[in-house]
Amino acid sequence: MKKFLSILLACVMLLSCAAMAEGATLRMATGYNSTKTGIAFDAETAGSGVTLADGITYNTGDLKPTWVEAGKILDIKFEDKYQGNSAGKEFEFWKDRLNEIDMISGTASVLSEYGEAGSLVNLAEYMDQMPSFKAYLDANPIVRLSITGNTSTGAIYFSPYFDGVNDIERMPLMRADWVAKLLDGEGEFTADACNDTAAPVYQPYMPTSGTVEIETVTLDGTATEMVTKNYDAAGNIVALMNEKGAMSGVEAVNMLRTYIDTCYGGYYGTQRSNLFIGQNAAWDADEMVALLRCVVANPQTLNGTDSVQGLFTREEANNQRRVDMIRLAGHLFGVRGMESRQDYLYVGTDNELHDARQETPAYEAMGRMHDMASEGLISKAFIDSSEENSGTYLENDLGFMSYDYNQTQTIMNATKLQNDQGEKYMAVMVPVARWYDGTDENGVYMRFTESWRSVKTDGWAISKAGVEGDEAKLNAALSLIDFAFSDRGQILMSYGPDAFIKTKDDGSYETFIFNGKEMPVIADATFAELWEKANGNYTNYARMYLGSTLSFAKSQAFEYQCTNEIGKEGAGHISVAIALGTIKHPELAITENPWYTSVPTVLPNTKVENDELNTYTELTTSGKFNLAKDGENVFVDIIVKGFTLDGMTSPEEAAQTVDTNWFGFDYLLLKNDAWTRLLSYYNSL
Repeated sequence: MKKFLSILLACVMLLSCAAMAEGATLRMATGYNSTKTGIAFDAETAGSGVTLADGITYNTGDLKPTWVEAGKILDIKFEDKYQGNSAGKEFEFWKDRLNEIDMISGTASVLSEYGEAGSLVNLAEYMDQMPSFKAYLDANPIVRLSITGNTSTGAIYFSPYFDGVNDIERMPLMRADWVAKLLDGEGEFTADACNDTAAPVYQPYMPTSGTVEIETVTLDGTATEMVTKNYDAAGNIVALMNEKGAMSGVEAVNMLRTYIDTCYGGYYGTQRSNLFIGQNAAWDADEMVALLRCVVANPQTLNGTDSVQGLFTREEANNQRRVDMIRLAGHLFGVRGMESRQDYLYVGTDNELHDARQETPAYEAMGRMHDMASEGLISKAFIDSSEENSGTYLENDLGFMSYDYNQTQTIMNATKLQNDQGEKYMAVMVPVARWYDGTDENGVYMRFTESWRSVKTDGWAISKAGVEGDEAKLNAALSLIDFAFSDRGQILMSYGPDAFIKTKDDGSYETFIFNGKEMPVIADATFAELWEKANGNYTNYARMYLGSTLSFAKSQAFEYQCTNEIGKEGAGHISVAIALGTIKHPELAITENPWYTSVPTVLPNTKVENDELNTYTELTTSGKFNLAKDGENVFVDIIVKGFTLDGMTSPEEAAQTVDTNWFGFDYLLLKNDAWTRLLSYYNSL
């Protein structure tokens, strides 16, 4: 009864707000990052008229289906004013003419800054009109803290954007068929031809003696069990290979096979590939290096040529993708901050913020990656981005392993690989590493992922000058934000209108269980259109044609349905492991052990503090640790060149350079000041 009344109250509030906004027109300077991904059709996407799965033909300038439907539900007219820019550039275009628009895209930090300056509406003052939005924030404390622009007033100046929430984001991906081809079966591995492994450079990360107990999921996925890595019995595979030196690819494979049998006491049987690709996988960095050595030395068996690349990134001339290699390094070697929601920050066991860029282990991890590169285990195109195009690695059977998004990359099983010949590119389990979460002073060998979905760095805000003096406009904007966080609104903003969803005879949705919740099934015509117009890429289709997933809370339920079956298999293994607790992750809450608290996407630094932070040019988003397409990144440079940068000839010296010469110490003081204020604000709620 209580739940029914709360739902009824939310509906009444929504209808009340919509009624006050009746007939209002909102001028929307909002979109994703190009003219193709706004709320209305651009000329290129619409062409001479594009007919979608709802049977309606849309022309240039027409609102996309999601926005047509939102207008009907809320009785709001939307006027497209979007210039087709990224969030930051869109706000830059409008910042001196905010009276000409009502809603605007922007980066979270800039929106908070302009909100504090009085240019944007403080949403916190209208929470009584936005029950769905308020309930969402109450249920997700880190979300609330990520969008709090002022800890004295509790001001909120933008609605957050989630590309999925409280779920894993990136995953390791391998050519599973190659792993099975090398490791599975009775007897010894044989091949008519192979190459030699390179002279060893990489040194052991895992122990060389003793035992390590790892909790893993059973092969059938129904429970957990303990698996023992017995180094006393087997030795460390990297140490064994290094002692042998360069060897034939066949000898390397047989050495790895013997190691797996002995180290795990026959646990994997003749399906040794399950160490890496099974539901019960327990692989670590050293075992991955051993496998890479085997892969690179056996191209004749794997692709019929004399060359194959080990680790690679999706676009190796694009820094935005190259930095995936440093994210993988964090997972391999137990380094926090490499996939943070903000800069390279993480919450330590002391409940203070730490910066990976100022800590020696981060550079040691990059040094280990450089050692792999020195052995030829990282692709030539990554080392010299002008040499090859990694975009063709999968279709040409040239690449083995990457770290990326599951849905968009495993689509290649349908478009690039020959599944009828057993080719299979899939997500695999997160590696075992030693993490210092405070529960043991010597660290804990476990699986942990920092790649956890939370608030993105962009959002939508209400222009105070645009709605000033027009209560209907203000209420329309508030009702749009609140609706987007209601159950119905989240479905619309993810799936598009009901015409794109499969329904039963009584008009209700066909549903399936996703992350423990019933979610709609997309219509057959939608699925067909997704492939016809976007080659199976859900996000591109949703943004370009439906107008959904442009902001607010995007559910991954639609995307999951569009995932290739092989992609679902690997992601399913990881999902089960997360559910059963064998993969740990940050929480969108203030946790008892602060090490597991997710860093807020934005911290409420004051304008004076932000002005000072912006003077630390090496540490700004466009500085030495850039994540953008055309940027450069010190961590990537170390993977490629080693410790050759001026002032960074060792891990210790690199960390000290950032701490002292690049004002890292001062940067972290200002960030921790804001974090302390945020925690005090949270405790006062």
